[in-house]
Amino acid sequence: MKEKIVKKASELFLKLGFKSITMDDIACEMCMSKKTIYKYFCNKEALIKESTAHVHKEVHQIIESITTSNNNAIAENFEIRKMFSDMFQTSDTSPIYQLKKHYPEIYTEVLAVEISECSRCFRQNIDKGIASGLYRSDINIDAYVQFYYTLIFNINENISSEKEARKLELAALEYHTRAMATPKGIIELEKQMQNQIL
Repeated sequence: MKEKIVKKASELFLKLGFKSITMDDIACEMCMSKKTIYKYFCNKEALIKESTAHVHKEVHQIIESITTSNNNAIAENFEIRKMFSDMFQTSDTSPIYQLKKHYPEIYTEVLAVEISECSRCFRQNIDKGIASGLYRSDINIDAYVQFYYTLIFNINENISSEKEARKLELAALEYHTRAMATPKGIIELEKQMQNQIL
């Protein structure tokens, strides 16, 4: 039952916002009493913590399946971006922005985990791109990883509109890729950019 509550709460938080969804809303949506939810979670913050952990796990499982498929490094990044767009397309306000604004302590915890996880993913992607000749081999990998996650996190935590955040993320991805790409990588980037729908 606890897992079902977390799953439903996660959906509602992402769709309608961490602030606006109440324990009553979740109970009503699940056709159960609020008392049942409080049996598993002492308060809304505890449920938000579990929900963000659930979403984090789900996101990284999908990223793992994308990175272990046969995509090249550039196509892989665009596939990951598409996954985020699909996952958050029902929400008007960026979930990260909401979390930072209304639940800063939870946001700080989430951010620490995300920075470490994203840095690992970005580094793997750059290594893969260099090995396949899509990215230049003379780049400072640590600096490029830091540049990119700083860009992405700043967009998500400071832009309230999910649609606007997605647009800027695409621009950041193009900027990041173009800065590292070889002539062969630029051809792949142009191909990926033509397939993008904002």
